[in-house]
Amino acid sequence: MKKVVVLQHRLLHYRVPLFELLRENCRKDGIDLVLVHGQASEIEKSRMDEGKLDWAIRVQNHYWRVAGKDILWQPFPDRAKGASLVIVMQENRILSNYLLLVKRLFGGPLVGYWGHGRNFQSVAPDGLRERWKSFLLTRIDWWFTYTDISVDHITRHGYPREKITNLENAIDVSGFQHELTSVTDEELRNMCRELSLPEHARVGVYCGSLYAEKRVDLIIESADQIRSAVPDFHCIVIGDGPSAGEIRAAVATRPWIHCVGVKKGHAKAILFRLAHVQLNPGAVGLHVLDAFSAGLPMITISPALHGPEISYLLNEVNGIITPTDDAEAYAKAVIRVLTDDAYRSAMQARCLADAQHYTVENMVHNFCEGILRCLEFYGLRPALTDKETATSQQLS
Repeated sequence: MKKVVVLQHRLLHYRVPLFELLRENCRKDGIDLVLVHGQASEIEKSRMDEGKLDWAIRVQNHYWRVAGKDILWQPFPDRAKGASLVIVMQENRILSNYLLLVKRLFGGPLVGYWGHGRNFQSVAPDGLRERWKSFLLTRIDWWFTYTDISVDHITRHGYPREKITNLENAIDVSGFQHELTSVTDEELRNMCRELSLPEHARVGVYCGSLYAEKRVDLIIESADQIRSAVPDFHCIVIGDGPSAGEIRAAVATRPWIHCVGVKKGHAKAILFRLAHVQLNPGAVGLHVLDAFSAGLPMITISPALHGPEISYLLNEVNGIITPTDDAEAYAKAVIRVLTDDAYRSAMQARCLADAQHYTVENMVHNFCEGILRCLEFYGLRPALTDKETATSQQLS
């Protein structure tokens, strides 16, 4: 079997299902997948977002704080040596990546990048960090990108399209989908009573961390205009963070805005089932898949510092992207979705269909295919795989 190593500076909990499936599928393709990860930095530990896999190799990262940023060195363990391909995260701050880039020039393993291509949320896109990232963009053997936006960026810098795999980045939303389908009518009625929602209220929901880039100010300003046009409009805000005080201050004079704090699992699913639209004027990331799973069109603005998953949001197909951060334009977009039932229904249907495409299973399929294509491109394709052996036995 060919050995392929994936390096993660820390193992995020939402990636655990991905790696479980990826390891299983790679084995069927004649590939021994080795996952190596370190531990969170002192600052990252407060997020409490690390996962665990018994079969993964855990190493001790070495961190240094430089100019307000964490840089790190991740050891490469003996058990990971002998790899045909090493896949690393495309991060300037991981110093150990540079050693692998040098070794590939002198007979070391192939190196693949897993990342965005650039920092889509950088406030200095022409700064030194992004220029350095661009310099290294084409100096690897394969690309595993998040979405087609990343593919476009990388090819514009001259990297060949045939050496890029679009993973279609996703998380395992099956658990949330199960919670959504298990919500009962009685639970919905009880929540309406708890929040004093009228029977036929039109509801917009926001779900996520509350900080400046999420444009809490625009949620409040546009909500006032939506309420003026749609008298039974209610806004539910799920989450917490540095900007939560702005929402709480608004609630004091607007009883139709409900700040419910952080909600997960079934409690979150109940609130999503009450909603007709998802309000998200600020940065869009993987949480767009929660909106799709619930059949909620997401409304955002073009100028926000979006992640590459913004490519999943198709304007006036499964959501709306207003061209400016003007509160009136944003409010008008939400009002149309709330009041035009046929328009909203078409979007809801597309959301649910897209939820079936952007899955962790689809991402694993793309990942495995990309690994095989990379190895084959460089003449390192594994010997006859389990799947091919089964096929040849059937034909004989």
